[in-house]
Amino acid sequence: MTMAGNPPCVFVVDDDLSFRRSLVRLLASHGFETAAFDSAASFLKEAPAFRAGCIVLDVHMPGLSGLRLQEALAEIDCRMPIIFLTGHGDIPMSVQAMRKGAVDFLTKPVDEGTLLEAIRKGLEESRRRDEQRAQIEDVRARMRTLTEREHEVMRHVIAGKLNKQIGGDLGIVEKTIKVHRARVMAKMGVHSVADLVRLCAFAGVEPAGK
Repeated sequence: MTMAGNPPCVFVVDDDLSFRRSLVRLLASHGFETAAFDSAASFLKEAPAFRAGCIVLDVHMPGLSGLRLQEALAEIDCRMPIIFLTGHGDIPMSVQAMRKGAVDFLTKPVDEGTLLEAIRKGLEESRRRDEQRAQIEDVRARMRTLTEREHEVMRHVIAGKLNKQIGGDLGIVEKTIKVHRARVMAKMGVHSVADLVRLCAFAGVEPAGK
C-alpha cells in the first residue's frame, strides 16, 4: 500500500483515551498531522506501509503489545520509525525495541520537549528512509532493462573479473563480453566499475560466485 504524496503523519497508538487526546492536541498545536488509534490491532489493519511519518506507540496494551506490533509491521515491510512510550518499561525491553529499529524509548510521564524532539527525529528518519527506498527502486528499475545475459555479465564484472575471465566462465568470446559490458554500463548509468559495484551493493545484488 502506498500513500506517496501525503504529508508526514504522526500515528499515535495508545489505549489510554485521555493520553491519546492530549497528545494529539499537543502535536496539532505544533503543526503536526496526526492520526490516533486505540489499539495495535486497529492500527495494523490500516498500516500504511509506505506513508511518510512515524509512530508514537505504547508498549503495554490489551491484545497485541507495542513490541509485538513492531515485529508485525516489520513482517509487512512497514518501516516507519517508532517512538515507544510506556509507564512500565525496563532496560531489557528498551534494548529489545532499539535493536529492532525504534528511534527512542521514553517513559510516561514524558517531558514535552523530549517527546517533540524524538518525533522530529522520527520524521527525519522517515524522510531518509523514503529517499533510500526511492533510490533503490531507481536502481532496480535500471536493472530490469538488462537482458538475462547482461545481468549475468554484470555480476561477474562486480566480482572484479576481467573480460577474458568472464568470457571463459560464460563460454563467450571476449569481444562479445566487451559489448555486453558496455551495454550494462550504459543502462545502469555509470562510468566506472566502482560506481557499478556501489549501485549493485545498494540494491542487494551479489557478485558472481557469492
